[in-house]
Amino acid sequence: MFVLTVDQRRSRRDIDRVPDLLEHYRAHQLVRPFDRTAGDEVQAVCEDAATVVSIALELVATPHWSVGIGIGSVELPLPETTRAGRGPAFEAARDAVTRAKNTPAALAVSGPESAAAEDAETASTLVALLINRRSDQGREAVALMERGLTQTEAAEQLKISKQAMSQRLSVAGWHIESAGRTLATRLLETADGTGSHRS
Repeated sequence: MFVLTVDQRRSRRDIDRVPDLLEHYRAHQLVRPFDRTAGDEVQAVCEDAATVVSIALELVATPHWSVGIGIGSVELPLPETTRAGRGPAFEAARDAVTRAKNTPAALAVSGPESAAAEDAETASTLVALLINRRSDQGREAVALMERGLTQTEAAEQLKISKQAMSQRLSVAGWHIESAGRTLATRLLETADGTGSHRS
């Protein structure tokens, strides 16, 4: 099981961004939805590694959030509210979000198998850094591809040649990102023991 603990960065000098986060992820496939735990911190419970990777990368692509991913068991049955949850995964997420505040991509992973968690953190960090270093043109090109457009359709929308579109996607590392997300997901699943840590 995975617990996401997310803390707003520089919250004392910024608006409260938690309500927008809660609304944005309300429809996501989570075992327990994001819930404000304390101040500008939120927590959610998830059992799908791909969803965890997607949410974590989306959050750290902005300058607003530090993300901790905790792996391990949770006390069952889970309470109705996420903030009332307990268990090693919650403790690991607390450790992870604390460390995330001092990591290159504001993202950290903690779990019972430290080497596996470290591997998952490294893969996720590399993908996050790739995304964060894109130019505005690269972000625009990737966003169109993620909407399901073909390269030809995206090029037409941007009023550039198909070759220029291909070049933008290459520089943006679009194909590498896809492979990196898959790797990060697999490593999270390995670190979780495909659910064997649930209690």
